[in-house]
Amino acid sequence: MDKERRVLAVVPARGGSRGLPGKNIRPFAGLPLIAHSILFAKLCPDIDRLIVTTNSEDIAAIARDYGADVPFLRPPELGQDDTPLWPVLQHALSAAEREEGRSYDFLLLLDPTSPGRLTEDVSGALAKLIEEPEAVGIIGVSQPSFNPIWHCVTAENGWMEDLVDTAGKYQRRQDVPPVYRINGSIYIWRTGFARSAGSEWRRQGRHLIFEIPEIRAMSIDDLAQFELAELLVTQGLVKFPWLNRT
Repeated sequence: MDKERRVLAVVPARGGSRGLPGKNIRPFAGLPLIAHSILFAKLCPDIDRLIVTTNSEDIAAIARDYGADVPFLRPPELGQDDTPLWPVLQHALSAAEREEGRSYDFLLLLDPTSPGRLTEDVSGALAKLIEEPEAVGIIGVSQPSFNPIWHCVTAENGWMEDLVDTAGKYQRRQDVPPVYRINGSIYIWRTGFARSAGSEWRRQGRHLIFEIPEIRAMSIDDLAQFELAELLVTQGLVKFPWLNRT
């Protein structure tokens, strides 16, 4: 990777989660959940700087314990239950560039509740994005265990209707085109796009997709998801390289 292309990684970790209180610092496979994204970033050669953005002193302290850069606490308006993500990312990017006096080329979002990414995922996604100048970003996806085109239906006045109008033309499940889901593992944007993006970012520029295996496509919002993801790691079905170093 051309190291003239600078990558800022941002881990957003707000205190006060309602779905699973304290989830960002809840012990997961022996470490606070947020520590996995921090230790991952420290192993990733494509990342020039990692910032944890939080409104919580407790999260900030734990993040620093694991070597993260926490240069600020979020202003109150960016720490509310209904705060959108984009202003948080833009605030972190602006703060880093202002502090360093130079710009970044790419913004990498590392959601701490999706710890199943590996360094080769970021390297592969970034290389793919660089090769396609028309793309403003690249998003981590995986193929779910069922195909929504084939399996998903709705009910209209009690009668089954296909969710996707074209579903009926397929005679075999194997003939249905693959469908992917955004899994939270990787989001990389060119910073020129990131500085002005908003809530409708998916319609504001063309994005590529980067597929990872579904077994690593963890997205933790509640206790059941937390415990299932932890089981995959503790039983060795998903391996985190940084756990061998801690």
